[in-house]
Amino acid sequence: MHSQGKLADSTSAPPTNDKESIELPMGRTQSEQEATKNRPDQWKIAQGFHAAALPILDQTGDQIRYVKPGEYEPWKDEEAIEAVGDRDELFQEEREGWDGYVEWEAYPEKKEKAHKILESQTFPPPPEFQLGPIPDTNPVLEGVRWKQWHEAVGGALTDVPKKSWDIVKKEKHDQMLHLLEFPYNGEAPKRLVTAKDIMPNSLHFVRNHGGIPIIDKTKYYFNMDGLVKNPTRFTLSDLQDESKFARMEQIVTIQCSGTRRIEQITQYPGEGDEMINAPWAEGNLKKVIKACGGLVGEGNHLEFYGADTYFKKNNAMNYVVSVPWSKVQANEVMLAWEMNGEPLPHIHGHPLRVVVMGYIGARSCKWLYRIKAIGPHPSPAPVQSQEYLYFNQQIGKHNQQMTDGIQIQEMPVSSALMMPWQKQVVIHNGSIHCKGWAYSGGGRWPERVEVSADGGFSWYACDVDALSPKRKFAWRIWEIDLPCQVEGWIEIVCRCWDNSLNTQPLNVRAAWNWGLHVTSSAHRISIYSVNNTRERTRKRLEDFAKRGVSFAPITVPTEWAIQDFDEYEGWVAGHDPRDAENVYKPEDLED
Repeated sequence: MHSQGKLADSTSAPPTNDKESIELPMGRTQSEQEATKNRPDQWKIAQGFHAAALPILDQTGDQIRYVKPGEYEPWKDEEAIEAVGDRDELFQEEREGWDGYVEWEAYPEKKEKAHKILESQTFPPPPEFQLGPIPDTNPVLEGVRWKQWHEAVGGALTDVPKKSWDIVKKEKHDQMLHLLEFPYNGEAPKRLVTAKDIMPNSLHFVRNHGGIPIIDKTKYYFNMDGLVKNPTRFTLSDLQDESKFARMEQIVTIQCSGTRRIEQITQYPGEGDEMINAPWAEGNLKKVIKACGGLVGEGNHLEFYGADTYFKKNNAMNYVVSVPWSKVQANEVMLAWEMNGEPLPHIHGHPLRVVVMGYIGARSCKWLYRIKAIGPHPSPAPVQSQEYLYFNQQIGKHNQQMTDGIQIQEMPVSSALMMPWQKQVVIHNGSIHCKGWAYSGGGRWPERVEVSADGGFSWYACDVDALSPKRKFAWRIWEIDLPCQVEGWIEIVCRCWDNSLNTQPLNVRAAWNWGLHVTSSAHRISIYSVNNTRERTRKRLEDFAKRGVSFAPITVPTEWAIQDFDEYEGWVAGHDPRDAENVYKPEDLED
């Protein structure tokens, strides 16, 4: 139960605060519609800097209606919640040594009880970070309602948010940018993203959908069942027995489908959250299925079950996704217990996770507790069937259906600039040093990276020696000294060509979709170019340095004369006046 905006019967002016919602006759003039009172943020609203506060303009009837944003109204049915039963008893830890894991998928009645608890109260809506201001904090967003969902269900989930944050602080670099505290979402700062060819574990991006289960590896096992000949239970020791399962090691880039999402949000908001990119590394799933006697019947997809609890539409569930058997047959799915030569961190799925090469990161299930072979179609689980869908641009909140979307599997070709940064001022000597990454999914790889300093009209290719080694499932780091003689605001663009000659659409709009997934368009940033090879520019910069005044920020006015006045008057004396001379003499106009 969530409150919605309501319409009040009125023919007064448009709403001046978020308590109003009114109607206006279609014939009213603009002057008659003006508000009599301003909000404190009226200017921001008018200029589109706080569009979340704008009412929806409904022009479908005889009168204009202003539909105000919904308001959160706390509500809780204590009696209904109490009737569900003892939450500590209902939602216990499922296995010894598995802290924070509740099994939902095998117990429909347990899911129904959790649903009853969630439906019997309201929770705060998600913070508006697309049409409203983004907080200047780290973490940027707290995840209040996610914490409240876990607390509401209780039992083994009660302390999961706190324990998960403790894991973040222990395992992640102290310079991580925390986009969402819980469920944890974080990324490395740009200056560190491309610092190394292989991303260190402590800086690897994280996109979690629930809390972090803390699992004792000595008590770990997962079940392989469904459409296999011999359902089998495997421990970590079983998988690590090299006499049974040959090990594999692969450098893999795991990329979230939300990478670069901020570019879509900035231009055209939609439904989604935010994230970025990085690489990875052992057990072959194909061998595990063979050890179970192979698939039987219509078995053609493998469903992965994660121990984390995921919430959607007031339902509690485990994280479940699937990949086709053909992907496993191609030896492109690993069961990984190590990452970059170290034991898999808890935050990345310890003790065992799936790594699906060339697919979006959402398919690489963490904290694996079950693999189920299923029939000819992908998993019907919500993460597979309702999320990570790529919609046509005309699909949105008003008309979307699951069947309108394409399930996202392989990542398209993409690239991004990590240096310089958006709106940065760059002082240079005729070339701008640029650095970034490039990636293509599905086993393809970046073959060429091109960069433009004029918005995409002229392109310069990065020297092949300036790209990191070529690998089938991994990104390449690139850098270039980009020629640039222009001064003032310019647009730098990068694009990648993969080995199949796929490249990126040139603008965000071409790849925009309501779910804000796979921002594959050429990456564009605006920077302010200051060319130090120009004599006037060089002298001006020397003047700033001599006076001990910072040249930054570029928008702050200079507080001393920008030109000697004698020089100015000398120039004026030697040039034509500002306005053209009158060619007519007064006497020429006399009769």
